[in-house]
Amino acid sequence: MDKAVVTKISDCSQKALFYELSLSPKPGLVDRFNNGSHQDMNFFTFIDSIIALTPSFTAYLLAGYQHAGPLPALFLQLRRLGQVAEKEMLTATKGINTHKGANFSFALYLGAVGFYLQDHALPFTPQDTTAIFRLVQEMTADLVAQDFKDVAQKTNLSYGEKIYVQYQFTGVRGEAASGYPLLTKNLLPYLRQLRSLPQEERFLRGLVLAMSLLEDGNLLHRGGFDAWQEVQAEAKKVVGQDLGTAAFFAWLKAYDATLQARNLSPGGSADLLSLGILCLALEEAI
Repeated sequence: MDKAVVTKISDCSQKALFYELSLSPKPGLVDRFNNGSHQDMNFFTFIDSIIALTPSFTAYLLAGYQHAGPLPALFLQLRRLGQVAEKEMLTATKGINTHKGANFSFALYLGAVGFYLQDHALPFTPQDTTAIFRLVQEMTADLVAQDFKDVAQKTNLSYGEKIYVQYQFTGVRGEAASGYPLLTKNLLPYLRQLRSLPQEERFLRGLVLAMSLLEDGNLLHRGGFDAWQEVQAEAKKVVGQDLGTAAFFAWLKAYDATLQARNLSPGGSADLLSLGILCLALEEAI
């Protein structure tokens, strides 16, 4: 793969995470204004995390580009690389989980991008993006069954495993195994339609749309089923109102205070938005 292409994709991956981090105000999330509902992390923690993860973006991409054979085998390689990246992230953040979910999704997407680039070229079209997520779906077809088959016997469960046991929600694993349908069928078309808006407003509106649709594991973990449903309903109401710019930003500021009071943070929605921003960057649509 041409070095310039590798550099471009790595830079776009880093930029997507920095863009998501910088969006403000983000309800319950770390942003430029405050730490949201988080007492253990801040804006600078996320900067350290992104820098630590960046070398792995190239590793994911090249793993896919160099892969020959069945796609589930590529997933196993990407998972191993992702675990190495996660350790680097946790070292940089002193043990704080800032981007575990985003790292998982970026590994799958960038691995699929590398595989796709064996026969295609940048910039991608929306049709290319859809095809790449079909590769992700093929790569992870058995992920949910494999990861959760023995979960009832485990004693130390991850957040995702706890949510599966309690609610039967499959989280980011289920999104991946389905080819990220909320991204390809809802969030990306929505963001493409909003291309004329200023970047910050465009992506903040995308965040609220994601909050209105996603089974957000972070909300479920922090608040339980009812709290997640309440946030989803409130976000859906705002999406349906199609508020003007001033009213929308006023709502974001007020809702940030609301979610902080509830100690809720829609981190899964933020991760999905980051992935969407990366997709648009490779479509040269930002």
